[in-house]
Amino acid sequence: MKTLYLLVPLAPLAGAILAGFFGKLLGRTGSHVVTILGVAISFVLSVLIYQDVQAGHLFNGAVYTWMESGGLKLQVGFLIDPLTVTMMLVVNFVSLMVHVYTIGYMAEDPGYQRFFSYISLFTFSMLMLVMSNNFVQLFFGWEAVGLVSYLLIGFWYTRPTAIYANLKAFLVNRVGDFGFLLGIGLIAAYAGSLDYAEVFAKRNELATLTEAVTGWPLITAVCICLFIGAMGKSAQFPLHVWLPDSMEGPTPISALIHAATMVTAGIFMVSRMSPLFELSDTALSFVIVIGAITTLFMALIAIVQTDIKRVVAYSTLSQLGYMTMALGASAYSVAIFHLMTHAFFKAVLFLGAGSVIIAMHHEQDMRRMGGLRKYLPITYATMLIGAFANAGLPPFAGFFSKDSIIEAVHLAKVPGAGFAYFCALAAVFVGGLYSFRLIFFTFHGKERFREAAHDAHGHDAHHDDHGHHGSAEPHESPKVVTVPLILLSIPAIASGWLIGTMLYGNWFGGAITIADAHKGLATMAHEFHGVLGMMMHGVTTLPFWLAISGAATAWYLYIVRPDLPAVIKKKSGVLATILEEKYGFDRFNDWFFAGGARLIGRGLWKGGDQVLIDGVMVNGSASVIGGTAGLVRLIQSGRIYRYAFSMVFGVLALLTFAWWSVFSRIL
Repeated sequence: MKTLYLLVPLAPLAGAILAGFFGKLLGRTGSHVVTILGVAISFVLSVLIYQDVQAGHLFNGAVYTWMESGGLKLQVGFLIDPLTVTMMLVVNFVSLMVHVYTIGYMAEDPGYQRFFSYISLFTFSMLMLVMSNNFVQLFFGWEAVGLVSYLLIGFWYTRPTAIYANLKAFLVNRVGDFGFLLGIGLIAAYAGSLDYAEVFAKRNELATLTEAVTGWPLITAVCICLFIGAMGKSAQFPLHVWLPDSMEGPTPISALIHAATMVTAGIFMVSRMSPLFELSDTALSFVIVIGAITTLFMALIAIVQTDIKRVVAYSTLSQLGYMTMALGASAYSVAIFHLMTHAFFKAVLFLGAGSVIIAMHHEQDMRRMGGLRKYLPITYATMLIGAFANAGLPPFAGFFSKDSIIEAVHLAKVPGAGFAYFCALAAVFVGGLYSFRLIFFTFHGKERFREAAHDAHGHDAHHDDHGHHGSAEPHESPKVVTVPLILLSIPAIASGWLIGTMLYGNWFGGAITIADAHKGLATMAHEFHGVLGMMMHGVTTLPFWLAISGAATAWYLYIVRPDLPAVIKKKSGVLATILEEKYGFDRFNDWFFAGGARLIGRGLWKGGDQVLIDGVMVNGSASVIGGTAGLVRLIQSGRIYRYAFSMVFGVLALLTFAWWSVFSRIL
């Protein structure tokens, strides 16, 4: 089986290498064939490994030892258990659909082969992360997905906005990764190992220690440092600012990064570290509060966005906040369950948005859309499914996972759980509002794209980043786009029906640890009476009616009274401005980090380069040497009488000095 485990990440890596280095020889068709084949092989093998794990065959071992130093081993190794295979299946399935979808979306892009190489390499990186059995390999996968995301977000590198976005993502993630690396360093220093099993075996001993510098309980310091890393990767407040700007990348990578891979890495990591987090209520409280803030405040921004991809991006931030709240409530299995359902319905929304963008000749502003339902029937139907699931309405997948999170937060006993519960409920209403605002604004109402299709002189004004241009008449996307949408829509509906098995059927086994003091999930299991029973009970609860109210509000504002949103915005005044400015985080970052960097750079240029280096060290040394040379030139004239005069003058000076010394002693 070890060979099969190795083939899972290596198959996408082989596709990435072939498409990246030999893309010109393979051509467009050859490049997408080898990368899709690699991911397809990885997915099929993941299914086989899943069946093997279900039969009770787990694996935890090294496949390659890189280095040993003082008893510390740096290894490549795999941990194959139910948590790992769940992530393997989700990552590979969504990645496979994105690969197929890319054939249609990037059909005319000159970087076609390069893009396929990148997304296949991204899949390899994520698989190495989730399959790791030690912190070294975890960190390798962690940094690899960050690096490839940098390449993908800035894929259209001739656009300044894309370069700004990928640099922003890279720098913000470095902030989180600094904390992550500190946490790993503390584990290596105090546990003497970087292997998961060995560290977890020492967790009770670690819980009794304090960190030498700060005096904090060691386990709290470790968990908070690790979670800071998760805040960067999973875009939690205040390290969330990179994710909306990453929409500058092509839509397929938006779906891959924000649905099943990079942003879920932090959720997976904290779940994997549950044996450590369960020993620190302080860390859990920190986690649940950060998740609550992200959930509500990012959802509010989504209701004022007009770019179709940014609406879905802020939706992703809010949903990641839900997952983080579940982690803080010690409901790790619920967080992974929502990670899975969210991967499917969010991939539908992102890829559906991409289908709309294709139909609109790469127009992304919803104010220039409207009435697209009859032109894009398949896209509309699949995005409607995604909206229902995102809003958390039964019988769609998001209902089961989101309601489970809200209940887990309600039952949590850690400090901050009450605040988190309020944010979770408020975000349900906002989620229903922004989900159906997207649907109504894009697919219903007046066909605004006809007005936007011509400029002030009556000429066509379309010319997109791919080089497409032509009439604004929308049309349904090709099958390579719609078939992945349809296939992803199936689990967006039905994956939530696995709730009984995944949450209450010991799906994760010993992969997740929950302390005896945190009994919320056990209480939920006692009250669970099947999928149908949960749906029947769900329609009587507050979250369901909040979601319905949000959807109804969107219907009234964008179908019945489409004039009202402008009126509300005008009367909201500063509140609307705050949301449109995204609470000022982007402006602050531009001023403090970018502006500060410019000031520092200007100071180093003026003071350091021009004054110190050029003025003192370069020009100054040259002036000193030139002046000295001038003086020496006066003495070294080549005339003998001058040399003789100098010798006589020198002797006279020495005698004068000697006489003065003698007379001063006598006197």
